[in-house]
Order: sequence, then C-alpha cells, then structure tokens
Amino acid sequence: MRISTPEFIALMAMLVATVAISIDAMLPALPDIAAQLTPERPNNVQLILSTFIIGMSAGTLIAGPLSDSFGRKTVIYWGAGLYILASIICIFASNLETMIIARLCQGFGAAAPRVVSQALIRDLYSGRQMARISSFVMIIFSIVPALAPLLGAGLISIFAWQSIFVIFIVFSALSTTWTGLRIQEPLAPEQRIPFRRKAFQTALVEIFSLGMVRMSMLTMVFAYAMLFLSILMVQQIFDQFYNRADSFPQWFALVAGLSASASFLNSMIVMRLGMRRLISAALRIQIVWSLGMLLLYAQGLMAGDLGFALFIFWIFGLFFQAGMTLGNLTALAMEPLGHIAGTAASVTSAVATLGSILLASVAGQFFDGTPLILIVAIFALSICGSLSAHRLKRFERRAAV
Repeated sequence: MRISTPEFIALMAMLVATVAISIDAMLPALPDIAAQLTPERPNNVQLILSTFIIGMSAGTLIAGPLSDSFGRKTVIYWGAGLYILASIICIFASNLETMIIARLCQGFGAAAPRVVSQALIRDLYSGRQMARISSFVMIIFSIVPALAPLLGAGLISIFAWQSIFVIFIVFSALSTTWTGLRIQEPLAPEQRIPFRRKAFQTALVEIFSLGMVRMSMLTMVFAYAMLFLSILMVQQIFDQFYNRADSFPQWFALVAGLSASASFLNSMIVMRLGMRRLISAALRIQIVWSLGMLLLYAQGLMAGDLGFALFIFWIFGLFFQAGMTLGNLTALAMEPLGHIAGTAASVTSAVATLGSILLASVAGQFFDGTPLILIVAIFALSICGSLSAHRLKRFERRAAV
C-alpha cells in the first residue's frame, strides 16, 4: 500500500529534522561543554555546531549521487549507521578535539536523510506543488527546533550533557525504521545512474549551467548564513548580554514555534503568488527590520527588558523569513533537475550549506558579548540575498515557474 500524503509529509519532516535536533538540542548544553572541554576559549564551543554543519555539507556531495545509483533507502540506512556511531563517540568524548571530529562524522551521516528526503519529494512532486509539499514539511519540521532546546535542557537538569546524544540515537533509529517500513523505493533499477565520475561531472555541468539553479543556490547561501549565524550566537547573547541563560530554552521554543506560521502562510499563498516574489519580499522586509535594530542599538535601547523584547521580536522575524525563503529556494533550484534529483539535491545543498556556514563561522568568531555583530551581519547578508533574489526574475520568466 502506497504511503498517504499526510504520512509522507510527516516522515519527510522527521528525516529533515535529524539536522535540526542535532543542532538545536545542543544549544542549552554549550555552556557546560565549554566549561568542561574548552574553558580558556569559550567561543570555540561554536565549533561543535559549525563542524557538524560542515560535515553535513560535505556528506551531501556523496549522499545524493549515491542515492541516484543505489536507491534512496539504501543511502538513508548507511547514513543513519554512521550518525549513530558518531553519536556514541560523542558520549565518551573527553576533549574538544574528539568531540569536533565525531560531530564532523555525525554531520556527514545526517546528510543522507536531509538530502534524500529532498530527492524523494522531487521524485513524487514538481513545480509549485512541490513547493507546497515542502512548506507542509517545514511546518512539521519547525516543531523540532521549538522542542529540541527544551528537551536538551530537561535532560541536562537530570543527567549530564552526554545524555543528549542518546536522544539523537533514538531519533535516528525511529526515523530510519519508519522509512524502511513505509516508503517504497521510488527509483527502479533501470532508472538508476551508475556511480561514475564522468556521470557526476556531466550532472555537475548541467546543474551549474542553469541560471535559475545558480542564483537560487547563491541566495540560499545568504539565507542559510543568516539562520546559522543566529543559531551560533543566540545562546551566548542570552547568557552574556541579557543574563537569561536559564530561560533560553523556553524563549527559543516560543520563537521557533511561532515561526512555524511562516511555512503555513507560504503553503497557502505560494500557488497564487509564486516562489520568487515571496523570497524577494521576505528578504526586503529583513533589510528594513535589521536596519531598525541597528538604529535602536545605536540609541542604547537594546539593553534591559525593553531591549530583550525587541531582540526576541527580531529573532522571530529572522526565523519567519527563513520559513518564507528556504523551502521556496530549494524548490526553484530542484525544479529543472528532476531527472537527476539525487545529485541535484546533493550539490545544491552542499554549496548552500558550506558557503553559508563558512560565512557564519567567520562572523561568529567576532562575537563580543553584545548583539551588535549579529545584527550587522544579518543586515549585510539580507542585502546580498535580496540582490541575488532580484536576479531570479529574469530566469523565472524563461522557466515560467
């Protein structure tokens, strides 16, 4: 029996959420990990997040082509195995170097469910309908960033921070088992592309030859960089500037939960307005929003309870903008590449993720205990993203998306 659309959406959301839980559940643990593994240079604790994302971006270059050659489900199984093994190593890590290497491998394994889920959606849907399904996936996916910090904080209050990795193991085992039981392999043997360097190079040339795909990837770099940078720095800002580390999981859950409304709104209007218009509008609003925050900071209004409320509202806007842009950008990049969906998902995700985390990691190291660096960086990235999104217009006319 074929899986129903609601169940398919829920399963795809869970596969994608492997990445979210691996990042967001770690946030409440960062102060404890920094105190235990890197007390002299606490900013280095950001590497626990950034190396995971780097590993994930590298893994996507392999996971997609492998899924085109050996089938979607097989690659998910192998990725889950590596993810679980790396999680076990993290539990027993006694120094930051071991933790970083294990997190790199963990990210490599997490790339499989992330990228293959995109390929599975493209296998079954296309065009604006694909964007609509992606939006529904994002709605459910948004629950994980809302709950993950609460889950992490709850575990730390009872057990040590290592217990978070046990949850990662359980989550991956459940999603992989669900996939194995309910998903029918969509890629028949005769449709599979041999895993050869020449075939990958041919696909790579095709991907980068399409203007819509190139500009969608570039815009994704800026959009993801804003999201990753906020995740890297938000807990430290709560702790060092607002002295609210204890309440961080609750506030983060509230912001992430409310931000899920962006994906719901997108799913309702994308069929009528189109993907490119929504992307451009969201990024332009972010420019104005961040400029306003810079002016407020210059006036000294970002401290205290009022400043905290303004910061929370701005972070909500940032997450809301991600919900209005990332799914649409992915759909735009994937639309003309259905015949090489696995490799396309792999390359587009790798380029966007690696480029964005490099930008975010560099900016994150300039953190000075205030929100200033984050606001300035988001303002600059939103301008760059808006400019690249504007260039999508000419390619949209040609593709009639």
